[in-house]
Amino acid sequence: MRRHDTEPGKLVTGLVLLSAGVIYALDATGAWSVPAWTLVPLVAAGLPLAALTAVITRAARRRASRAPRAGDPRPPESAPPG
Repeated sequence: MRRHDTEPGKLVTGLVLLSAGVIYALDATGAWSVPAWTLVPLVAAGLPLAALTAVITRAARRRASRAPRAGDPRPPESAPPG
């Protein structure tokens, strides 16, 4: 199996939607009485949170890919000459 990058944004999305599903299932079985409108703010707040997580992850990975690695013989390009 090929290795792949961890994607925290998708993890947050999954947790938000899973929690909405669990709340709906508990309400449907009668184990927990929850107003129906409660799910709307949960999902409406969770999806932008997941998007923000994905943007921060991408920015961190781009920054890490630009950083010089240990043992890199080339000097940083941003250093002005002499």
